Parts: sequence; C-alpha cells; structure tokens
Amino acid sequence: MRPVGDGYEGHMLIHVVADYGAAGDLAFAEVAQRLTAAVPDARVVATPVGPFDTLAAGFVIAQLALTPGPPDRVVFHNVAPRRDETDPREENEGERFTVGRTADGARVIGPNSGCSLAFVRDELEDLAYLDVPAGGSQFRSRDVLPDAVGRLVGGDEGVVAGALPADAVPAIPPGVVAYTDGYGNLKTTLEEPPAPNGERVLVRVGGATTTAIVSDGTFAVAEGELALAPGSSGWPRRAGGERRFLELFLRGGSAAARLEHPPSGTRIAVTGA
Repeated sequence: MRPVGDGYEGHMLIHVVADYGAAGDLAFAEVAQRLTAAVPDARVVATPVGPFDTLAAGFVIAQLALTPGPPDRVVFHNVAPRRDETDPREENEGERFTVGRTADGARVIGPNSGCSLAFVRDELEDLAYLDVPAGGSQFRSRDVLPDAVGRLVGGDEGVVAGALPADAVPAIPPGVVAYTDGYGNLKTTLEEPPAPNGERVLVRVGGATTTAIVSDGTFAVAEGELALAPGSSGWPRRAGGERRFLELFLRGGSAAARLEHPPSGTRIAVTGA
C-alpha cells in the first residue's frame, strides 16, 4: 500500500474506506494488493471507520469524493454489515455493489449498505448497480470487487447493470453525530447554527449534557471551551452552493471525551442554556 506523497504522484488514486480495523491491518493490505493487481499504477490510501459504521463511512466517502482532487480517482468503500435481510444468507451474500460518478469524474464504488451512500446520493451521476456476484465470498471486497474496479478504470462499462431505484438509498439522518476525527471533534449532520454567534447553548448528545458556545470559527473561543461551529468538512453541491455541517470542537481537548465518546448516529439536541 503506497501512501500519499511517496513519489507516486500522478498515478491513479484509490481511497479505501472500510471497517477492516487499523490502516495497517492485514485486510487493508490484502485489498490493496488485489487493487494494484487490477490497476497496476494505483496509489492506495486507507481510511478506516468503526465496525459496521455505515454512517461514518458515508461521511468519509462524501468528503473524499466530492471535494477537489484528481479527477480520475476512485473511492472504494466496503462497510457491509449484511443487515438488508435478517434471514440466513446463502454463500455469504451481502448488499449489492454499486458505482456512481461525481461531476468531476471521481468514481464511488462499493455496497449500498446502510448510510454508506446517503451523503452522496444526490451528488452522483449515473448511480447504478454493478453486475458482479453479491455472494460467493466472505471477503467480497478482496475477492470480487477489485476486478470490477480494474474493468471500470480500463473503460469497460459492461460491468455496470441497472440504475438504483430512487428510494434505494436513505437520506442523511438529521441531527446526529456522523464522524469523530482523531482530535475528538464530533462532526455532525446539523447544518444551521441554533443561535446567534457568541451565544451559549445546552447540548445533549445521547445521555451526556454540556454547554457550548455557538461560533463562526472554531478557534474563536477560549481554551477549554466547547464550540458548536461550522466544521472543516463539507463539499460543493451539484445543484450549486455548498453543503457544510456543524461540529462540536473542544479547544485544547477532546469534545468526544467530554461527551462520553458518542458513537455515530447518536442523537443531538440543542436548546437555550
């Protein structure tokens, strides 16, 4: 797996967003090996999310696919908890694989599972199923999907099947924790400030409650203060304008720790202090 910035600039960039474990886990290495066999000039970058966390995966996928980058990049994702059916699965069958393309040409390839495509569903062109097996392997993203990526990158559209129905992908859940970054910042799906800049509000995240200052910039608060402010994450919309979410940021500390490490999907309620 060749990291960004090691002298391979100009090669095909493939992001791998998955719940395999840490970036150095064997599963990431195996998938990278198969991808570079299918796309020999690929430069693979791993971004892990928590086990079965399709919401965090969806947030990461959108941030990587919809922001500026090489136009021929691929965002390859696999968080597939196989919860689309509750009955026993034959031959390890899971959620069907899909492909879509952003306005600047980046491909998003992976299963339609949970909220994995929720953040990109209105931004991708030609979102379709892939004509690849949905079963046959416990490790489909190693054994099945890399070959499809190679074919697509090589211009073979024969692997593309029918379009996804309009209701096949859920909407972004409102007012929840979406992703926790390495600094403990809680990236949310809140989009509108709940009060004027500088006002203090009461924030309840799951069972934890604290106060926060509404801010228009995360460093515009004193050390040790929790801010609710526009975050660093967001992307341009295909229809125009920009989508930007609020985040909870503790200057000099971890908002996640102060709020008892809420997992993705935890509800957020904001009221007057």
